[in-house]
Amino acid sequence: MTARPRRFALLLAGANWRERGVAGAGATLGIGLCAAISTLIDPTHGLLLAAPLGASAVLLFAVPSSPLAQPWPILGGNVISALVGVVVAQLLGHGALAAGVGVGAAILGMSVLRCLHPPGGGTALLPILAPAVLAQGYDFALLPIGVNALALAAVGIAFHRISGHSYPHRPMKIPDRPRLLMEDIDAALEESGETFDVSREDLEALLDRAERHAAARRIATGRRPRT
Repeated sequence: MTARPRRFALLLAGANWRERGVAGAGATLGIGLCAAISTLIDPTHGLLLAAPLGASAVLLFAVPSSPLAQPWPILGGNVISALVGVVVAQLLGHGALAAGVGVGAAILGMSVLRCLHPPGGGTALLPILAPAVLAQGYDFALLPIGVNALALAAVGIAFHRISGHSYPHRPMKIPDRPRLLMEDIDAALEESGETFDVSREDLEALLDRAERHAAARRIATGRRPRT
């Protein structure tokens, strides 16, 4: 009998409503503290928050195990993207071409420096689409972007330690005798032709645990695995 889909079921594997409540509390605390810190640094400009940092908070507090949500991607991804956006806006102006080039160049820059972070695409667009942001020049990458990204990552580290999460995330331990080799994982990933938001090490550990649970279930039900 096919299981009926649950209404309002959470999309991400392993997620539950308690974790989403914790994520909401963390984002509230993180963004609130960032706003307070930036205001203390420069009271004349009010809440110096860039919108993409809200997206950074979603990754940081909702999926802290994601490779895209680690401290270096949050800080490096946002700062590098801000610098790319300023350079592109200075060279190409504020049109559609500049917007496309800015996001594409930001993706390449983050990939090269191993700090790919989705909100960086929005950060790169800010100086391109808003002349007032471009007027800040390269200082924009420091304040508000760099200061707030650093503060957000620091809050995330402290919050996840209190809430019991592994952050910065450490890959799960691989069994002493894994049934799958990393070569098998790499071959399957290459065959799929897709990129998944999970590290190779976590994927290997998850698949091995799933195989062990399946083997235990077969033994408990008296069924032998197919050969």
